[in-house]
Amino acid sequence: MKTKFYAIAIVMIAFSASTFAQSTATASTTAVLVTPISIAKVSDMNFGTVAASGTLGTVLLDYANGRTTTGGASLLAGSAAETTAEFTVTGETTSGFDISIPSTAITLNGSVSGSMTVDNFVADLGTSSSLVSGSATIKVKATLNVPANAVAGTYSNASGLFVTVNYN
Repeated sequence: MKTKFYAIAIVMIAFSASTFAQSTATASTTAVLVTPISIAKVSDMNFGTVAASGTLGTVLLDYANGRTTTGGASLLAGSAAETTAEFTVTGETTSGFDISIPSTAITLNGSVSGSMTVDNFVADLGTSSSLVSGSATIKVKATLNVPANAVAGTYSNASGLFVTVNYN
């Protein structure tokens, strides 16, 4: 009887040992790191010297640092301070990226009193572009809204023009 019991136990152990058999597979693991995208300011936006009148006016700054006016704003001859905002984007060699610029007006506060707004921001590369050899230049133009009878002084906003780039 003991012999049968041992025989059955040995058979059961043999079957249970095969149910605990293991199998292993391997997979490779990979990660790709890219150069982080970054943006740096090259030049600030500057509408130059403008004269206000009793009528609302605008100054349109173009990509080539040129200006045109409408309404009661006029440009002073010989003013050479006007510059389009310019930024340099660097990153992964030929990667595409998205561009975000302000969609609402920013306010410039006067050194004496009053304020003006800047709006209609447009980037020369549109809303997306690609890096060429790891670099790209973005120029941003806009419109300065000059109120009627604006007080003379310097109008500025040191941190209102945000340009953001992201890989796409």
